[in-house]
Amino acid sequence: MRIDELLASSDEPVFSFEFFPPKTETGEENLVEALQDLVRLDPAFVSVTYGAGGSTREKTVDIVSQINERYGLEAMAHLTCVNATTDELRRTLDQMRDAGVVNILALRGDPPKGQERWTKTDGGLEYSYELVEILRDHYEFSIGGAAFPETHIHATSPEEDLRFLKAKVDAGARFLITQMFFDNGYYFDFVERARGIGIDVPIIPGVMPILSLDGIKRMTELSAARLPDGLEKALEARRGDDEAVAELGVSYATLQCAELLAGGAPGIHFITLNRSPATRAILAALKLMRPWDAKRTALEEASLALG
Repeated sequence: MRIDELLASSDEPVFSFEFFPPKTETGEENLVEALQDLVRLDPAFVSVTYGAGGSTREKTVDIVSQINERYGLEAMAHLTCVNATTDELRRTLDQMRDAGVVNILALRGDPPKGQERWTKTDGGLEYSYELVEILRDHYEFSIGGAAFPETHIHATSPEEDLRFLKAKVDAGARFLITQMFFDNGYYFDFVERARGIGIDVPIIPGVMPILSLDGIKRMTELSAARLPDGLEKALEARRGDDEAVAELGVSYATLQCAELLAGGAPGIHFITLNRSPATRAILAALKLMRPWDAKRTALEEASLALG
């Protein structure tokens, strides 16, 4: 099913998982185990990332196709403009279409390793909205785009970042998934600003449970996502105790998701890092708590008061 249609028709929050193509045999075994565990949670869809420089193109297509066929899950392929001409992108899209893929997350992508600034490939694309335009004009994919609550690291200002986001939506992106963040204030403020300039598509928050102190430090440095001071201090106090770090990370992510859903987020996109236990625990707790019902009750009460 197309993800844009799924979001439009769902009365409940939409939960989804993000995986990456493994590079080793052990990694492939871990991915299969995670998929088998998480499929039982009945996610609305899953997504598969696209390696730096298009390095996992074939694997991304294969994994998305297998997820659709073997597990009966709706799967979305990520696609970037990095190290690819327009013709090469079209060939990849043809391959995805022929493999039965119907959902694409259209991304510009990060500069290749060792390159600080983004430079488009000769014969390629400069901006992600150009990729969205190709998808819109030549294919029938459901198109998603990326959003950055804390502003894209290469944007000159939050206002410029929102203008580029609006261009993606105007070009045909029908839903957005955010980069990970750890302070919900960024998400709620971002959604308000996006709505203020006419971006009216669903904006799904991306959430990554913290399972490793060194790992999250590396990822926040690369993405410029900021850890709240209190969370960072609490994590540092547990340095050297991986189990304690993971326990705090799962607890924090559960509370973070509950607040997002109570505040009206259309769902949660879990960045799983090809692991299942943390996501299983968080989603099980959320389904028991149903924090989104608080938002629904408040709207119903407001409607009755006005009526």
